[in-house]
Amino acid sequence: MTEDSETRAGFVALIGEPNAGKSTLLNRMVGAKVSIVTHKVQTTRTRIRGIAMEGDAQIVFVDTPGIFRPRRRLDRSMVAAAWGGVSDADIIVLLIEAQRGLTDGVQTILGQLKEIAGERPVALAINKIDRVKAEHLLALSAQVNEAYPFAQTFMISAEKGYGCDDLKAWLGAELPAGPWLYPEDQIADLPMRMIAAEITREKLTLRLHEELPYQLTVETESWEDRKDGSAKIDQIIYVARDGHKGIVLGHKGEAIRAVGKAAREELSEFLDRPVHLFLTVKVREKWLDEKERFTEMGLDFNDG
Repeated sequence: MTEDSETRAGFVALIGEPNAGKSTLLNRMVGAKVSIVTHKVQTTRTRIRGIAMEGDAQIVFVDTPGIFRPRRRLDRSMVAAAWGGVSDADIIVLLIEAQRGLTDGVQTILGQLKEIAGERPVALAINKIDRVKAEHLLALSAQVNEAYPFAQTFMISAEKGYGCDDLKAWLGAELPAGPWLYPEDQIADLPMRMIAAEITREKLTLRLHEELPYQLTVETESWEDRKDGSAKIDQIIYVARDGHKGIVLGHKGEAIRAVGKAAREELSEFLDRPVHLFLTVKVREKWLDEKERFTEMGLDFNDG
């Protein structure tokens, strides 16, 4: 930053249907992994803020849970958190998946945006462009822009990076003038305890199948910084049923060991120091209805 330059700062909400690529885009923009990324839908549960620098602009990205039709209390709280992220933002970016196009879910989101976006700029980012033909992209862009007056449209691949620099440059230029909101070297405003829990939950989600990933949560119970520079982290995996505990543990503890190893390795790389990770699995049949669990996930229990 030069002495006579004008700094900019503000919040950018990433919204869209589940699995549209919001978390992948957030990690791409920040340049580090701050949000859980899996092939399964509805994996982001909280509003995760990742911080990126673009010239003299500081962009605070809010990666919201995917917007979908809620069924349970947890679902309703996640959708409320998503729209809460939109209401706090200076700029909104709607991600849609090129292959899925203008779905009923996207149309529902557009209807909501017309009510709440006001004068704030809304950009369209058509993601996963490497998976469809160019003529399909042009037709889709025209179709979606006809449904909503977007300030700008970007064709991107969050996974491969195509078009992401252009989107980032536009966002940096559009943000309001003002002082930076965070230190220049900070990449997220989530507590490290929550990031650690999210990393372990991601490994569980990748390891397990069907509905179980949505029936469990991970909490960091304790964190000890040791004199030798390492960190000792104790986490609890809460599941809703006895049968789920056996699935998480696996045959002779094989599954939990594999999850622990993968989470420990990623945490060590993220923290740039050795990590001793200890996982415990506990059954709490009503955890999906416990206010304390929602608070730990950064969600509002009353929104459910």
